Amino acid sequence: MPGRAAPSYWSRLAGTYDEEADHGLRPADVREAWRKRMVEWLPDARSDVADLGCGTGSLSLLAAELGHRVTGVDFADAMIERAQEKAYDAGVKVRFVVGDAATPPLVPGSIDVVLVRHVLWALPDPAAAVVRWYDALRPGGRFVLVEGSWSTGAGLESGAVVDLLAPHAGDVVAERLDDPALWGEEIDDERYVVRAVRT
Repeated sequence: MPGRAAPSYWSRLAGTYDEEADHGLRPADVREAWRKRMVEWLPDARSDVADLGCGTGSLSLLAAELGHRVTGVDFADAMIERAQEKAYDAGVKVRFVVGDAATPPLVPGSIDVVLVRHVLWALPDPAAAVVRWYDALRPGGRFVLVEGSWSTGAGLESGAVVDLLAPHAGDVVAERLDDPALWGEEIDDERYVVRAVRT
């Protein structure tokens, strides 16, 4: 597993991070594609959602706009500052905190959904992180892990993520995310979501 870039590296990227279509969700069709997926992945009832490694908070804002109570966690100060600005501008309430996605500052048994996008693959010990996320979930809570195995050689194959979740969750399902609308372009690598329910 490659080493993870330091928080200072990600803070330096915060100002331009949202220029990628799937980061900032600025194009209307990209935003709508992610909104539809979030409706599918998150509970119908108002729930406590933790967006771990939230970056500039694009998915956090979508979840909050759908009526959920959202905590966004990222270890880069500037990413959190940008996320807070976006939430303020949108008139959306989200609790953003500086913290490590691998060891999030969450009370055990306090969360209904652990939402992660393109973070697990970069953690120094993904298996240990999954255990901590499991501890944060209430019984019956959901894992929603969006990951990929990219043409650069980085990432995790979907089977590896399924294997990480299997000891801790039931109803583990992997689904490819190859709709270009999600990414703002055609893709030629493996992008997917793995969903599961805490046992």
